[in-house]
Amino acid sequence: MLRVCPGSPLPAALALAAALFASGCTTAPERPLLYDPPAVSQQGVAAVHDIFVATTRHKAADPKAVFDGRRSQDQAFARIAVSVPEMRKVGSVERPKGSRPDPARYFTARSITAYDGLAAFSDHVRDAAKGDGGRALVFVHGYNTPFDAGVYRATQIVHDAGYDGAPILFTWASGGRAVDYVYDRDSANAARDALEDLLRSLAQSGVGRIDIVAHSMGTWLTMEALRSLAIAGDRDVGGRLGDVILASPDIDVDVFKSQMRRYGVPRRPFFVLLSDDDRALRFSSLIAGQQPRLGEYRDARDIADLGLIVVDLTKVKAGDSYNHTKFADNPALVALLGERLRLGDKFTGETDAAEAPALLARGVGAAAEVIVTTPFKVINMVVNQ
Repeated sequence: MLRVCPGSPLPAALALAAALFASGCTTAPERPLLYDPPAVSQQGVAAVHDIFVATTRHKAADPKAVFDGRRSQDQAFARIAVSVPEMRKVGSVERPKGSRPDPARYFTARSITAYDGLAAFSDHVRDAAKGDGGRALVFVHGYNTPFDAGVYRATQIVHDAGYDGAPILFTWASGGRAVDYVYDRDSANAARDALEDLLRSLAQSGVGRIDIVAHSMGTWLTMEALRSLAIAGDRDVGGRLGDVILASPDIDVDVFKSQMRRYGVPRRPFFVLLSDDDRALRFSSLIAGQQPRLGEYRDARDIADLGLIVVDLTKVKAGDSYNHTKFADNPALVALLGERLRLGDKFTGETDAAEAPALLARGVGAAAEVIVTTPFKVINMVVNQ
């Protein structure tokens, strides 16, 4: 029997229950990342990106899937070459279809190279980063992300943002299903030390600057690793920590404030990308007893005072129906993300509306307002999306 408490959000609860029930009725088929024979054609291919991978996932039974959603006690490290088709919309991820996907139509993994340990992996990242002044980007994915989806999303961000440094996907053991929320949360917790170890190793290997882009539940994992570094007296990772961008953060607001108090005011302000219409975070809030999540928090000034730059994307269109991946699938926003990562400290985040079109040249369509709240002032930007 379903008991309804007075004032309870029954429609939202029923919607969530229906979503979880539907996802639990069918098991998604295992999706290979590699194909035999491997793709070699360059026709219709815009670029091939080397994505470095550090993971706490278990090796998959099918070698073509590489890693699955189970947790491993041992970390694994690899480099995967992924091609991007020319004929696609900025912000989109064209996942392979069929037994021999066409590289001119789909993102395609072409090869994989394994590394024997973290030190060797970090040295190769350092060498790859030299072409962009020693910069490396660590992308930490969110909840409900199978391994192949994490690889494709990392590739899409790197490609559409025009990032020239060494891209790293830190992929923890997400079950890859909507019903695995608690499992995913525990997997993220279990991966905290591994992410901390990765950041330390990159700095020790000689990587000049480490930027972090984390999404959804991956922001919790990222903040926990940074908090641990701060407790150890190394919160800037030997002075190598660059931008920290928290997109649609799935973190309880009170927990985040506690994490930031322990971390302290960042030397470079962290970026928090939030949206009041993020339906995925509303579900997460419901599961958490209606406690607000950082990514849907309405009081931007409150958290900006912690030393953050808060970017409100509520009025910006998204490519997914849950409004949960705006930072990556909106052409204007992924272009702006690329500008931030390329310019580093030269880009202050205080661009006025007159300069915005030049920064967002790849955006198309109608204009939308982006509200940027810093510890000092509020800036309104109009972007073409």
